[in-house]
Amino acid sequence: MDETRSTSGTETLAAMHETHIGLVLLLGDRAYKIKKPVRMPFCDFSTSDLRRTAIRRELRLNRRLAPDVYLGTAELTGEGCTEPVLVMRRMPEHRRLSTLLTGGVDVSADLRRLARSLAAFHSGAARSAVITADGGTDALRERWAANLSELEPFRSRPLDPHVLDLVDSLAPRFLAGRAALFARRAAEGRIVDGHGDLLADDVFCLDDGPRALDCLDFDDRLRHVDGLDDVAFLAMDLERLGAPLAAERFLSSYATFAGDPAPPALVHHFIAYRAGVRAKVACLRHAQDATCGAGSGAMRLLDLCAAHLRSGAPRLALVGGLPGTGKSTLAAGLADAVGAVLISSDHLRKELAGMTPPESAAAEFETGLYTRARTTEVYRQMLERAAVLLTLGESVVLDASWTNSSARVAARRTATTQVAELVQLCCTAPGDVAAARIRARHGSASDATPAIAERMAAAMDDWPEAARIDTVSAPADCLRTALRHWEVAVETPHTVS
Repeated sequence: MDETRSTSGTETLAAMHETHIGLVLLLGDRAYKIKKPVRMPFCDFSTSDLRRTAIRRELRLNRRLAPDVYLGTAELTGEGCTEPVLVMRRMPEHRRLSTLLTGGVDVSADLRRLARSLAAFHSGAARSAVITADGGTDALRERWAANLSELEPFRSRPLDPHVLDLVDSLAPRFLAGRAALFARRAAEGRIVDGHGDLLADDVFCLDDGPRALDCLDFDDRLRHVDGLDDVAFLAMDLERLGAPLAAERFLSSYATFAGDPAPPALVHHFIAYRAGVRAKVACLRHAQDATCGAGSGAMRLLDLCAAHLRSGAPRLALVGGLPGTGKSTLAAGLADAVGAVLISSDHLRKELAGMTPPESAAAEFETGLYTRARTTEVYRQMLERAAVLLTLGESVVLDASWTNSSARVAARRTATTQVAELVQLCCTAPGDVAAARIRARHGSASDATPAIAERMAAAMDDWPEAARIDTVSAPADCLRTALRHWEVAVETPHTVS
């Protein structure tokens, strides 16, 4: 950027910004944007008419969000030629969102106002069959594939090959198992003609509300996105700038204003995608100038991408063990900690019988509500409900004894079919401790007695695949162990067939 002060007595600051496709001249209270006469794979500004069309298009698209900033077009004339110019209201540099964030300014109120503005914008944004297709699963899969292909030349330098492999594994796995989620998003009209390029550098926090500038105007397909994908770009950028809490609150505000109860996994996936895109941009800068520091920035962005893919990978967790071993306590704690849906076999068994959980259905071993046929049906319905939730992007924790190996085989089949990670945890406790816990229960959905626990122990199949958690330890320690296994479940790259 070149800066000079005017020679007039007003001391008006003039500046010029240059990118690979354009120039922006800042003069007084105006900004004048000119397209360079270039032809690139993604744009063609090689003639004056093409540049004029592009300028008009940029004006029209950006007026959707900032009509008072994008004032109109003009013609720069001289020596027998004319050049189309976009005329804009000049924004105060010190009110740029990125500047405020890095300066430690509290922008929570500005981000809430921006979330409301974007939700309103998306509500009225254009929708069509073409737009929906451009933002659907197939298009998103293609964009991931293209981006990962463009990252591949930077394997090892500056990117970590293991992290790149993990991203290359987890991104398509999420898409492969979430058909129902994306179909629901499309049916709800969530895919819109959005902004497409929301970055903190292009948002200005003014006294009368924020302005989001510089939407993606050169390729409609890249602007046709899920509204959540649109705002995830800015959330990613806020996190990149060291403000993860601000990003979380911004997304929460948007969800409220947009009436969008999307599963956390989808939010993580969209943030990951945007981080991957920015990692590619940083890699390209690194290729142009290895001393500019973009290489380390690219790796931080790829780490951010991988972290969100790990957090958003749907999991099916089996938390089992004999009565009194603390499996229900651990299952509930794990579900709360990771935001998963909890399904309890004890509660489901009573539901299927038309009973409330505290109602007693005490009976001898494998009689009453606890016959083998009834138990088989309970497990079948647990897995059926889990399958629906997994394809909608939810993780699920199943609280049951899991003493029968055939039930665990069925659970693994469900996880495989829904392209979800399987976590298996078996709670253990000494017999006297478990018996004391059973006797101390009041109002529990479980009808087990110490005698039934002994019969179940005798009939329990080996469970070598499960991680064993001794629940004599403090509950917080048990939960930390469970969370480690939850995280490790997505550390190994998979291949999607």
